[in-house]
Amino acid sequence: MSTSAPTTSPRELRRVAAATVIGTTIEWYDFFLYASAAGLVFGRLFFEPAGPQAATIISFATVGVSFLFRPLGAFLAGHFGDKLGRKAMLVITLIMMGIATTLIGVLPTYEQVGMLAPVLLMLLRILQGLSTGGEWGGAVLMAVEHAPDDQRGRMGAFPQIGVPIGLLLASGVLALMTGVISPGDQFLEWGWRVPFLLSVVLIVVGIVVRRAVEESPVFTEISERKEQTKIPVVELFRRHWLLVVLAALTFAGNNAAGYMTTGGYIQNYATMPIEDGGLVGMERTPVLLAVAGASVVWLIMTFAAGVASDHIGRKKTYIIGWIAFLAVIFILFPLVNTGNVWLLFIGLSLFAIGNGFTYGQQAAYFAELFPASIRYSGVSITYAIGAILGGAFAPMIAAWLVASTGTATSVAFYIAGVMVVAFAATLLLRDRTGIPLHPDHQEEQEKGHFVWEKAA
Repeated sequence: MSTSAPTTSPRELRRVAAATVIGTTIEWYDFFLYASAAGLVFGRLFFEPAGPQAATIISFATVGVSFLFRPLGAFLAGHFGDKLGRKAMLVITLIMMGIATTLIGVLPTYEQVGMLAPVLLMLLRILQGLSTGGEWGGAVLMAVEHAPDDQRGRMGAFPQIGVPIGLLLASGVLALMTGVISPGDQFLEWGWRVPFLLSVVLIVVGIVVRRAVEESPVFTEISERKEQTKIPVVELFRRHWLLVVLAALTFAGNNAAGYMTTGGYIQNYATMPIEDGGLVGMERTPVLLAVAGASVVWLIMTFAAGVASDHIGRKKTYIIGWIAFLAVIFILFPLVNTGNVWLLFIGLSLFAIGNGFTYGQQAAYFAELFPASIRYSGVSITYAIGAILGGAFAPMIAAWLVASTGTATSVAFYIAGVMVVAFAATLLLRDRTGIPLHPDHQEEQEKGHFVWEKAA
């Protein structure tokens, strides 16, 4: 296979890696902070009149609503990212997320202003969804399109590891607030607001770092040739709709499983008081620390998957991840149900192996699926659709299943079902590891996506 490796210097590669991992860390710290708070406090502060279990379901529904707006963010960022460049969209999306997160930290509660409180919370969550829908595609393309052909998995893993780092930071800061700075009722009164307000500092750092990197060499070449597609999203669905569907399904499996922890569900399941209908009744702080510890395992596995995919291919790496997921899904909740924090940590860490090996290679995998002229739109929209199909309402569905059946076994079957569908979609797509990404290979990039087709 011919190659078209970028000539990016090692120094610039390090700057790109730093910019993408720092930016996505901040973006996902904000996003996961909301998800964790939805499981821990938002039900009581914004939806209390509905009753404990209903408030939990509604609170998780607000987590899912933002996913419905991810495609709009992906459409907008993809359109302008394919026409104006990757770099500008990265800064814009980071600012949007920072504003929304900071404002959540100063919202009045239901007790203070009634129905206005959940309405404002929902609007800010929607803004977070718009931001997230556009940010991921730009970050991964900056990383992958700068990378040499044989290092795309490794470079693409840098924005991916920003996700577990974001979860680690969000869980760690919340654990600090619940266990040390504002324990007990103080956390409900004011302590939950502090992690949201800290987003202001993180955003400033992220903007400074991201503005320092050079534009993607692939987009620079497209721009110099004046070859931008007039309406990228129309071209994407006209020529590659089946590719979008199958690739979105591969991400749906990872996203549905991952949102058991990142969506705040495990945090809520493990900490809901027995008197409110909970099954475990653990303290908040040890659960948050267990989630933070498991996110370190997720980080390591995510980077390992990116590196491994450069050597054995993206598809084989995915297959390893799906097998790892299915091997542990039915033991996760029994370990959580023990109420032992160490067994909780072990369960989440075992779960993190599959989570990492179906995520670390995704940046390179998606970038290699789509032609250069519509790549930002392709990766962003596919990611957003996969998130809706997978993780958007997974915590809410899980909460409803437990409330209906009285056991988390139903949740394990639900997640396993989504994983099997994702596994099947993975098998139908051809491994395109190492395919040239530059616009002079557009014809090669347009074909050979499916196992029933001739390879490009």
